[in-house]
Amino acid sequence: MADISDQNELQKNSDRPGGPNSEAGNQGNKSRKKWIIENLTSLVLALFIVFMIRSSVVEAFKIPSGSMIPTLLIGDHIFVNKFAYGFKIPFSDLVTDHPVYVVKRDPPKRGDVIVFMYPKDESFYYIKRVVGIPGDTVEIRNKVLYINQQMVARDVVTGPAADKVFKSLDDPKYSSTNLDLFTERLDKADHMILLDKNSFMGESHGPITVPPDNLFVMGDNRDFSNDSRFWGFVPMRNVKGKAMVIWLSLWVNFSDSQFVFRPERIGTILR
Repeated sequence: MADISDQNELQKNSDRPGGPNSEAGNQGNKSRKKWIIENLTSLVLALFIVFMIRSSVVEAFKIPSGSMIPTLLIGDHIFVNKFAYGFKIPFSDLVTDHPVYVVKRDPPKRGDVIVFMYPKDESFYYIKRVVGIPGDTVEIRNKVLYINQQMVARDVVTGPAADKVFKSLDDPKYSSTNLDLFTERLDKADHMILLDKNSFMGESHGPITVPPDNLFVMGDNRDFSNDSRFWGFVPMRNVKGKAMVIWLSLWVNFSDSQFVFRPERIGTILR
């Protein structure tokens, strides 16, 4: 009995304030709190850096429509260089309507593929190719693009080269039967465009002069693109950045049981 009483007394003493177990418990609680605070601080700092980079340097976007086919396909995931045209104060576009730049670089050039806030509803982002810069006179005659009264050079793509492009689109409505494929040259930079043989809606436009601090943009899928021909110019302040590279090409549509993965497009540099 004595032994049991002594053991109980020792247990009771150890539980009293200032006892050995109480001191160890306090130290354990302090260590746990310190660990939680350190990890929360690291997490917050990491998230801040990620959102700062996303706000001012690079951001990921997904392509939901076919207006830029064959350059960009539905389901392409791209990185957009937000530093291409200048460095803006991080998160400034959350405080004001548009970003505030502290360092400005060269503005968008003809041929650049840009992401911008849709002028008619700035809650939406669009992606198109810059066709006209401030001061340019843009005109379309019989589906041929003219800039400053000069026809933009283009070459028809046929044979195996065209077959390869149409095969990659993997869609029966995109075929050489109803579409013409061209290589167009804007400021010595080549890119491909598609023209619908059966559509005449956009065969003529302009001439129209691009005002200061604005851009005229068009989709590479010319007859299936809602662009400057229909809703006007893009203010420079609406430009979010320049499309750089495809980092993933994946389209999943559960309602139609569609799953498309194009690993060969990963790493494609956009021009």
